[in-house]
Amino acid sequence: MAHYLVTGGCGFVGSHLVEALVQKGARVRVFDNRSTGKAENIAHLKAEIELVDGDLRELDAVHQAVAGVDYVFHQGARPSVARSVADPILSNNVNINGTLNLLVAARDAEVKRVVYAASSSAYGNMPTLPRSETLSPQPASPYAITKYVGECYCRVFTQVFGLETVALRYFNIFGPRQDPTSQYSAVIPKFIHAYLNGSAPIIEGDGEQSRDFTYIANAVHANLLACHAEGVAGEVFNIGCGQQTSINTLANLIGEMMQVDAKPVYISARPGDVRHSRADIQKAQRLLGYKPKVELKAGLRHTIDWFVQRCNL
Repeated sequence: MAHYLVTGGCGFVGSHLVEALVQKGARVRVFDNRSTGKAENIAHLKAEIELVDGDLRELDAVHQAVAGVDYVFHQGARPSVARSVADPILSNNVNINGTLNLLVAARDAEVKRVVYAASSSAYGNMPTLPRSETLSPQPASPYAITKYVGECYCRVFTQVFGLETVALRYFNIFGPRQDPTSQYSAVIPKFIHAYLNGSAPIIEGDGEQSRDFTYIANAVHANLLACHAEGVAGEVFNIGCGQQTSINTLANLIGEMMQVDAKPVYISARPGDVRHSRADIQKAQRLLGYKPKVELKAGLRHTIDWFVQRCNL
């Protein structure tokens, strides 16, 4: 039975990935310091996993976490463009130094493959849509830089040390377990939370910026494919749905689905924010066999239902 390590396994994407691995009967170790993730996200799996408390910035702790595992899903990071603008040094230390520590430890432990959670923010504000992996990255925020540097380190560790790595550029992943209460939260849980509480959704900028919103099940599916696909070591893949939706359209759609009529409140745009984003997923389709399992409206329905259920508990 293969043994998997999930860094950041208490976080949003990480916890869903841990759950999927457990459902497949895999041995799973989680490494997390819970700086942004929550232990409650995997509390229902406590008896079936090994939870290790540790920080990616501490090389000895990372070495211990990687020891004896076959595959690593590196989800651990300090997320959010806004967080990186507020404290670029901390984002750098966690996302770049932490990733380097993970790769060194994985190399030393002779791990079979590392799947790295990269970010579509690497593309920046380039006008070309959809965004293809052949485009030269133009990161427009400290966060985007840190995630892109992580990609570069992955590729170099494959080329220089023979450590198999695959980087997945996520396009705006959403779904259950995203925290709507933080000032750094993603837009979908914020909108749902606002509607549930009878308040107007807050939109940064004019709301015409657009994103390729991707339900969490699609990201998990892509990770599992990337872990075992042949002939893809050192590659980078876009993981999205290949569609784009404006923030204004999104707010209206969620309001309609929740049967709430509340006009958005508009505030200043965020520094470093990307204007438009849409994934070209042909490479992932061709080499990974990736195809989105859940489209936007179905994903929103699942997510809304989850939040409503939590409110009723």
